[in-house]
Amino acid sequence: MAASTTTQASTDSFWADADRHLVRYGGEFTREIIDRAAGSFVFTADGRKILDFTSGQMSAILGHSHPEIVATVQRQVATLDHLYSGMLSRPVVDLARRLADTLPAPLEKVLLLTTGAESNEAAIRMAKLVTGRHEIVSFARSWHGMTQAAASATYSAGRKGYGPGAPGNFAIPVPNVFRPDFTTADGSLDWQRQLDFAFDLIDAQSTGSLAACLVEPILSSGGVIEPPVGYFAALRDKCRERGMLLILDEAQTGLCRTGSWYAFERDGVVPDILTLSKTLGAGLPLAAVVTSAEIEQEAYERGYLFFTTHVADPLPAAVGNTVLDVLVRDRLDERAQSLGGFLRHGLTDLAARHAVVGDIRGRGLLAGLELAVDHERKHSSDELGARITRRCLELGLHMNIVQLPGMGGVFRIAPPLTATEEELSLGLTILDRAIGDTCSTL
Repeated sequence: MAASTTTQASTDSFWADADRHLVRYGGEFTREIIDRAAGSFVFTADGRKILDFTSGQMSAILGHSHPEIVATVQRQVATLDHLYSGMLSRPVVDLARRLADTLPAPLEKVLLLTTGAESNEAAIRMAKLVTGRHEIVSFARSWHGMTQAAASATYSAGRKGYGPGAPGNFAIPVPNVFRPDFTTADGSLDWQRQLDFAFDLIDAQSTGSLAACLVEPILSSGGVIEPPVGYFAALRDKCRERGMLLILDEAQTGLCRTGSWYAFERDGVVPDILTLSKTLGAGLPLAAVVTSAEIEQEAYERGYLFFTTHVADPLPAAVGNTVLDVLVRDRLDERAQSLGGFLRHGLTDLAARHAVVGDIRGRGLLAGLELAVDHERKHSSDELGARITRRCLELGLHMNIVQLPGMGGVFRIAPPLTATEEELSLGLTILDRAIGDTCSTL
């Protein structure tokens, strides 16, 4: 009894300190004290084992505490962790070369940074300098980060109350097959007409200074929305016609998660600038900007400046090299494709049992499940999504729900690429029960 009382007092003290001293930066904190994590699971201080269906912050593609990542960190931090930003080390140059080897020509020049927002900031800054222009086009449900230029290109959340963003930012509609706005005679999405209309509006608003289009191949925070085949080729053509650069943000989709090394491979489109983060560091802070020698040379000649405290740091670069080692050796692109098929089949079976499931979408091990309380009007439900999420946690599954008004009925499912079919089955079983339990009380 005394030990239990002490544990409860410690827990109460933890939450009192958290409530008193932590700045709240998004949704509510999960009311669990996480003590450790391993593989596909996190473990709480009171001994609960919770299956992590989000790979941490959609990042830990090799699972938590992967032994080779642990060994790399231990070795590297003891020899060379951080340097003056103008110094170079072997892990940095090796990672740049190896990243370039995974990409099609002409992508071969690499800038190593720490976060996705930072990489998008650097890419936008490069595009503006190289083109001599300043206007940026993004999707209306985009998420590119919370720093100034990245936040100005983010439309899914965080725009109200902060004053003006960077001038010259424009939004275009998302080609959402589940909720088409422009339709063909059979009611399906007419994405070409939508795209033409979008750029007619862009042209009407532009001051003649269009620099770049920054988009995600699959909009994750926007609800796991995947534009149809052909869309990105047409978007690239729109950019070419206007002298704009195409920047693809593959923070969540890059490095095998979608079943190929990069999501853009499906469309046969090579971006002018590619940004990576999250999956590159497998949970550690590492990001990259990759571009062509031609664009890099033009940026250099114009005096491109992007010094940061941790640019080209050896410790995260060494981790990135280990990530590439594991991805290549274990063929995790093929594994993500196979497990993605297994997951999709399970979600489809689940949808057949629960009328509240409106849509299943995504690619590889990035899946979306959207609730629709009214199928005819395709109305989602923030409240229902939140209740199912809470029930999942009670049953031992951490699910990520899109934390945006009107999008709270969309689950983002992104387990580690190292997950097993048994672990995916466990997650599907818990989700099935959580939906059933919650809907039975409506």
